[in-house]
Amino acid sequence: MDIGVFIPIGNNGWLISTTSPQYMPTFDLNKQIVLKAEQYGLDFALSMIKLRGFGGKSEFWDHNLESFTLMAALAAVTKRIQLYASVAVLTIPPAIVARMVSTIDLISGGRFGVNIVSGWQKAEYEQMGLWPGEEHFAKRYDYSTEYVTILRELWENGVSNFKGQYFQMNDCRLSPRPQKEVKIVCAGQSPRGLEFCAAWGHYNFVAARGINTPTAHAALNEMAAQAAAKAGRDVGNYILMMVIADETEEAAFAKWKVYNEGTDFEALRWLTGQTHADPNVAQSGTAALMSANGGAVNFNMGTLIGSYASVARMLDECAALPATKGIMLVFDDFLVGVDQFGQHIQPLMQCRRAKLAAVA
Repeated sequence: MDIGVFIPIGNNGWLISTTSPQYMPTFDLNKQIVLKAEQYGLDFALSMIKLRGFGGKSEFWDHNLESFTLMAALAAVTKRIQLYASVAVLTIPPAIVARMVSTIDLISGGRFGVNIVSGWQKAEYEQMGLWPGEEHFAKRYDYSTEYVTILRELWENGVSNFKGQYFQMNDCRLSPRPQKEVKIVCAGQSPRGLEFCAAWGHYNFVAARGINTPTAHAALNEMAAQAAAKAGRDVGNYILMMVIADETEEAAFAKWKVYNEGTDFEALRWLTGQTHADPNVAQSGTAALMSANGGAVNFNMGTLIGSYASVARMLDECAALPATKGIMLVFDDFLVGVDQFGQHIQPLMQCRRAKLAAVA
């Protein structure tokens, strides 16, 4: 069972609250987190790309680093952990991303992959004059399919002459090419998104749901597995989970209570307006899931709250679902949270015993 960390490239991590830990995104913070993750034997680190925040008193995600440049720097200071950067496909041509990936592949020694972001939040792109119009909501996976086709051709063959609706390559060249196969991850939740991930992804990030309900996403997990089977590919599900842990149940839930008391409803209202902008949104889609739960947590993941032993047990339950190959974690306070996980939670997890023995 792979375990990874969704690093805080945006301010305040994933809690939309004024009473949760408040911090700005910096290279030093993310370097400390990823080095700790590597030390504890975690398998991967992924950074998102977010181009416009939600505002409110917390200024939620109004402050963000850029994904590829951050991961290039992290590649230079790590040795083992797999790294993923995210690309918003409307912002950078695929041939340039192919070259960026090849460069970081060299820096990392073949430990680099890319997360494909099709673009559902109109405000991110409209501010730069890059929004192609409302039709993108319905066609964004067609656009992404052409995009990834070009990436694959360049990485595998060093040349692309692809001709499609959105892109036309004319003897487009790439050298040097990556040393190893570049792993692609994505986060499709709607039927069309699942189909795209099944066709092109190595892993699909599946949104968990609820508080202390580690298997509530089982139906979506199964939908992703069925899409992969239909495509004839082995695509593993990586589950998104927030961990808020402490020595006792009472201490962990006391933190959760404080965070919820400071919920930034102004930022939440802005988020909800964005998620409802897509007239084609599916109930299982990312945008719909982000406005489904309520409370202080950003809405594309479940939350596990409790003692170290309780969280370890719930993570094992999550890992036991069919087609699950990994879990990607976020924490309320990342530096403290990664240490808590590495020192107290992971050693209690049945699904990590073989991995920890191998790392040791």
